[in-house]
Amino acid sequence: MEAGAHGITDPDLRSLLGRHWEWTLSRWPELASSIGDRRFDERINDASLEGLEIRRRERVAYLAEARALPRKGLTPFEIETLDMLIGELEADIAVEVCESETWALGVRQNAIASWNRLATRHPVATEKDLRTYLVRVRQAPVRVRQEMDNLRRGLGAGRVTNRESLRRTLEMADAQLAKPPETWPVVTEVADKLTLLPEAERESFRRDLIAATADLVSALRPYRALLADEILPKAREGNRVGLVALPDGDRCYAARILQSLGAPRDPAELHALGETELARIHAEMRVLGKRLFGTDDLPTIFARLRSDPALRFRTAEEVEAKAKSALDAANAKVPQYFGKLPKSPCVIRRIPDYAAPFSTIAYYEPPNPDGSKPGEYFVNVLAPETRPRFEAEVLAYHEAVPGHHLQIAIAYELPLPAIRKYGEYVAYVEGWGLYAERLADEMGLYSGDLDRMGVLSYDSWRAARLVVDTGIHRLGWDRETAEKFMLEQTPLAPNNVTNEVDRYINTPGQALGYKVGQLEILRLREQARKELGDRFSFPGFHDAVLGTGPTTLPVMGAAVRRWVEAARR
Repeated sequence: MEAGAHGITDPDLRSLLGRHWEWTLSRWPELASSIGDRRFDERINDASLEGLEIRRRERVAYLAEARALPRKGLTPFEIETLDMLIGELEADIAVEVCESETWALGVRQNAIASWNRLATRHPVATEKDLRTYLVRVRQAPVRVRQEMDNLRRGLGAGRVTNRESLRRTLEMADAQLAKPPETWPVVTEVADKLTLLPEAERESFRRDLIAATADLVSALRPYRALLADEILPKAREGNRVGLVALPDGDRCYAARILQSLGAPRDPAELHALGETELARIHAEMRVLGKRLFGTDDLPTIFARLRSDPALRFRTAEEVEAKAKSALDAANAKVPQYFGKLPKSPCVIRRIPDYAAPFSTIAYYEPPNPDGSKPGEYFVNVLAPETRPRFEAEVLAYHEAVPGHHLQIAIAYELPLPAIRKYGEYVAYVEGWGLYAERLADEMGLYSGDLDRMGVLSYDSWRAARLVVDTGIHRLGWDRETAEKFMLEQTPLAPNNVTNEVDRYINTPGQALGYKVGQLEILRLREQARKELGDRFSFPGFHDAVLGTGPTTLPVMGAAVRRWVEAARR
């Protein structure tokens, strides 16, 4: 059976899923490498205009074939999977209107950051992996030139990034370009892998890798000049930082919402949902603030959370140690709440120094499906005196266990079609992460009320995103209005607010999925609890939700319904 079609018996659907998955891996070869399929290790993604247009035509052809596939005789599982394929293709085709490759730039969306992450996308475990890694690095200048061509097309069409994001990107670029090639992550991230080579070849390979990296650096200098000399003077500012200021901006935002949530949603409705959720969370914060600080005044509570030095870390080591202790506590408790647990572990890493000043407070990188790399929870240890202690536990539970690591690693290990293992359904994936923050309290993982205030802080953050994202991209908010709103409505530290707003500007719609997904999981759980009474169990419910793999919210709901019906019998 094709790797893309596990669990599918209908021959026509199995063939379609298998061919579509093969197409996905061949057209995005770095994705293939990252999930353990090493057949395309010597290729890089084709970012040329010709390559983009070829993929667009192929996508349309796959959608036509999927829509025409007869449904008679398909099982419910097969119909769900077919609908997922159709929905994914429709969303991807809709998003083409954005032409993001011609203008999107940010500290994590640029050629330098992309090549610095190569070792993550091309894991090295064998001598062959190392040699194909070098082949890829040697192709880097070609890709950089393709990206420059795309950005120049954007300039000609009136599509450019915003000034502040570009300023930050240039600051990061200048810091990186000032360093010698041998110190770049593309070299240092595989330095300990040279022992995979015969001893006599190690030094020459190292020289070749440094030379290839030097060629990359040479290609990046005109790239940097393009950003500074041609794009920066035309970059968007003020109330034009959102999609509303770009050609087809409204259509682009609608497509981004569709891609993030798996269904169309009115931005005005999402904006109002965020405001409603903030009011509910603020009420909880007032009660907890009275217990902790003797006041229910939100500005006073927020000021205390932001300014009290006792609530901050002192050293980078403390930040890392707290993340580890939270992860250890969660690992000890999860067997009581989950039936299925992943084999792959999760480990703590520091966000690399070159990215830390511009990165959010943490993020998660999945394991390699073949087990050659664990799940990685990256924490930002820069300026520890700005990192709140009370947010450390909730952050770990969202990003690692029982959050993203459990969800993603379990999906990788299930016998599911590829589309149900590796799909990027934001409302499901991030909704689970946000759900896990509250679940951790039910599991008894938080150390005290201060850490529970961290839960509310993060919940207010995700609710505020609904308001800010729609404010920027539909209502024309400027960066300052968005930052002011988040500072007034959440206790997030100013540096985090600044980076988060930059993120929402550069990834339109992505932040909407958190709250929408969390609320749907909670709704399904409450409904199941009411119907099952004493027969309800956390392991049963969680296994039903995670057993689908990343999917749309309706498919997740159908899986929970099947579990409820089975539990009744």
